[in-house]
Order: sequence, then structure tokens, then C-alpha cells
Amino acid sequence: MAICSECGADIDVDEFDVDRGDQLSCSECGANLVVFGLSPLTLELADEEAAGDLDEPADEGEDEDRDGDGD
Repeated sequence: MAICSECGADIDVDEFDVDRGDQLSCSECGANLVVFGLSPLTLELADEEAAGDLDEPADEGEDEDRDGDGD
């Protein structure tokens, strides 16, 4: 069981069938949610920024100067 972070409704989710980053929708308010934590099972609103945080390594994009010449 998890709670919708938008409306507070209980969402019946089998914690063994989901992984961090999986997306769900709330049957009460229709919010798009993403599995943010597994123990305890927590859901956050799915938005472009949060979805990207789950898929990309934290240091990706910081090494824009790949040839090392400082440009």
C-alpha cells in the first residue's frame, strides 16, 4: 500500500512488483506518480525533472569540456 502524494488516496501497490522509477497513476485524482522509494514504498509526482533524476547518473552533464582545452 502506498499513498498518492497529490491527493492522499491509498494506492494498492504490490511492493514486490515495482522498482524504483516505475510510473503509476492514481485512480482517485489521475496524478502520474513515480516510485521514489521501496522501503517504505513512497510515490512522488512524476514530472520531467524528477524522471530525469532517476534515469541519469548524478555526474552526467558536468563534463561538457571533453577535449580538455577549457572551451
